[in-house]
Amino acid sequence: MLHYDGSLWLTDGTRRWGGPDRIELLAQVGQTGSITAAAKAVGMSYKGAWDAIAAMNNLAGEDLVVRSTGGKGGGGARLTARAERLIASFRGIETEHKRFVERLASLGEDATDDIHLLRRFTMRTSARNQLAGTVSAVAEGVVNDRIDIALAGGTTVVATVTRESTASLALSPGRPVVALVKANWVMVGMPGAGRLSAANQLPGRVTEVVPGAVNTEVTIALDGGGTIAAIVTKESAEGMELAEGTAVLAIFDASSVIVGVTD
Repeated sequence: MLHYDGSLWLTDGTRRWGGPDRIELLAQVGQTGSITAAAKAVGMSYKGAWDAIAAMNNLAGEDLVVRSTGGKGGGGARLTARAERLIASFRGIETEHKRFVERLASLGEDATDDIHLLRRFTMRTSARNQLAGTVSAVAEGVVNDRIDIALAGGTTVVATVTRESTASLALSPGRPVVALVKANWVMVGMPGAGRLSAANQLPGRVTEVVPGAVNTEVTIALDGGGTIAAIVTKESAEGMELAEGTAVLAIFDASSVIVGVTD
């Protein structure tokens, strides 16, 4: 007899909230009032925990966790009402999901091939920045199309994809999508520094600077809502005097944006 074990990953349209690990992280933040303590409780680093929370805030289109500054490890934190409702919903769905897995196990060997095929359709991405939005415009070209993606806060991200990709992903105005941008594809610029050819120049303010031996990771809170991470050289970060609160531009080419859909 086959034995199946499944894990639940909660989505809402293109917004992928997360599975048990991320929901447990949220629950621990609510219980402890601290991202540091919550990260320790679920076996994550503080940085990993905050990256996960930032991703969930981005994909939700609103804050799920609000952090207060001060103290080693980032100070205190609290859940918003939306996060508390999300946790409660996930717990209820998780119970029903368990029943589904038990039912799946009763189907026997005949379902094996289909289940293995479905696993191949599941894709994970290494792109650090995952911004949920809706296609607002499609401009057709001879080879590539321009796709305008409206994010939750009103910011627009521009992507260029092949004509074939536009067709296969059924990209048209109103289509929910996720814009994927690797952190090392994002440049950091200063407002008013001059004209740039990059299609995406998103204004925001630095919220965190994490220096390394060679590169520095910069997290930017976009003016339209959400955050985006960039990797710049340590020398560049120091030369630009990047610090929390610095007004900057998150700059990346339209060709650096990968457009994803969930169905």
